Amino acid sequence: MTALTIRPLAAADRAGWDPLWQGYLTFYKATLPAGTDDVTFARLTGGTEPMGGFVAEREGALIGIVHWVIHRSTWNSRDICYLQDLFTAPEARGTGAGRGLIEAVRQMAQAKGCFRVYWQTHESNAQAQALYDKVADRSGFIVYRQPLG
Repeated sequence: MTALTIRPLAAADRAGWDPLWQGYLTFYKATLPAGTDDVTFARLTGGTEPMGGFVAEREGALIGIVHWVIHRSTWNSRDICYLQDLFTAPEARGTGAGRGLIEAVRQMAQAKGCFRVYWQTHESNAQAQALYDKVADRSGFIVYRQPLG
């Protein structure tokens, strides 16, 4: 197997990012309003927002993506990093791509002085949880959402 490369998401990655982003949305049975993909990608790659991403690449093809958001916290004077979206192509699962993407976010957050990286997954996503249980601690918190019209 050829080497895996983890690197920052760049504006030139749009063609490779799109199918992975759509795969992520499909996995979670999510649909977004028109134009949201464009805004999201611009925010992730524009360099002016407190957010960004990394890609996993093998043989010139993108096989995984992760997005992160840095924000303030009431629990610490240092910022905190939310690992928002992690997706690897089905054929890339179990190859180290997911772990490498998580590690890239951890290293970036540490370099930016964050005190923690955190993320969530759906309770039915057993495959992801098998990895997450190896690289992080479960917080025990349950997430609630309240949509705003």
